[in-house]
Amino acid sequence: MTRTVIRSVVLRPPSPSTYSQLQAILLWRSCGFPCPQAQHRYSHADLNLSRRSPRKPSIAYPPRCYTQSVLFHDSQRSIRRQTNLAPNELLAYHPPKTGLLSSLPASWIPYAELARLDKPAGTYYLFFPCLFSTLMAASYTHSSPSAVLGTSLLFFTGALIMRGAGCTINDLWDRNLDPHVARTRLRPLARRAITPFQGLTFTGFQLLAGLGLLLQFPTSCLYYGIPSLLLVATYPLAKRVTHYPQFVLGLAFSWGAFMGFPALGVDLLSDTTAAKAVVALYSSCVSWTVLYDMIYAHMDIKDDAKAGVKSIALRHEKETKAVLSGLAVIQTTLLATAGTFLGASPVFLLGTSASTAATLGLMIWKVRLTDVSSCWWWFKYGAWFTGGGISLSLLTEYMIQGDRNESNVEVPPSAWREHVLQSTG
Repeated sequence: MTRTVIRSVVLRPPSPSTYSQLQAILLWRSCGFPCPQAQHRYSHADLNLSRRSPRKPSIAYPPRCYTQSVLFHDSQRSIRRQTNLAPNELLAYHPPKTGLLSSLPASWIPYAELARLDKPAGTYYLFFPCLFSTLMAASYTHSSPSAVLGTSLLFFTGALIMRGAGCTINDLWDRNLDPHVARTRLRPLARRAITPFQGLTFTGFQLLAGLGLLLQFPTSCLYYGIPSLLLVATYPLAKRVTHYPQFVLGLAFSWGAFMGFPALGVDLLSDTTAAKAVVALYSSCVSWTVLYDMIYAHMDIKDDAKAGVKSIALRHEKETKAVLSGLAVIQTTLLATAGTFLGASPVFLLGTSASTAATLGLMIWKVRLTDVSSCWWWFKYGAWFTGGGISLSLLTEYMIQGDRNESNVEVPPSAWREHVLQSTG
């Protein structure tokens, strides 16, 4: 009876239709990764593990051998068949050699990777709506530069902490899906560097740190900040039930648009003008989030389809750039509307509209949706192109409003009389 031998794994010859599936399972196991599908789809008669080989294998597989092909034998000839695993799926995990994570103790690295400290683009995207709102509120309330700077630093720290918490929650939900996606299969929970309980404990510490930071703001910020946790927790579920999880992500990532005004002492419930501006700003940031995450989703579009994960990129794969263009128009219009509600100067209206339209238009035109590296590049640097342009326009508006406020300060008559006497005396 003919037998097939691969790295001391003895197989009874399967049917031709299962060859590619079996070789993928064997190669996956030879790389040291679990393959739960084999336990359900194949019996031990099909995958009979044996320490002793009936004949010497023609290929020696050292421990943790990574290869793209498996040599099968039959009674007549050798057949080399390609596995159905992509080359980047066969790469092993290697601890970081450069950057911030390389200086951390080995036991800390999985937690730093879980919080995405090595990939700060998401932190910037979470921070920018907070910065937009803070600068708008600063122009509206004529806040001091020190108050604006201190509030912005607190928001950035909060974005760093809460983005990490959101990523941890997402990975806890997706720990059984991530191993099937090439880009995510080496995440700490997916490669079992830490257990789900450890991930859950780490999430608790992150949320406590976020709460401690939130207490540094005025008390009213608590009422605006805490409800966002519900959106953070439900985003991973949205990927399983709707093709538009990016909209849920936009609701969560744009929540900072509500925070800047109460952080600088504006009560949105009593100030209808500020409330209207905040709603327009929030809606603009939601459109921006859906736009850039739609580009991000194209990096995993093939794996998502296989794993059953839904996304707006899958739903509108054929008309992606048309959808992106519509979202860019919506974002630009709503951003200008927010400034109009606050009585912003033409510098703000022209600056934000021009910079947003130019940067988003360039990104939509240049990005190659079928190229993973192109999608990642524009996602990574698009935060600075668009967010930086809007922030610069808002900062310019704040400086103009400050100069205008100083020139409109009324001098009491007694002080003016004293100044005249001193200058003429």
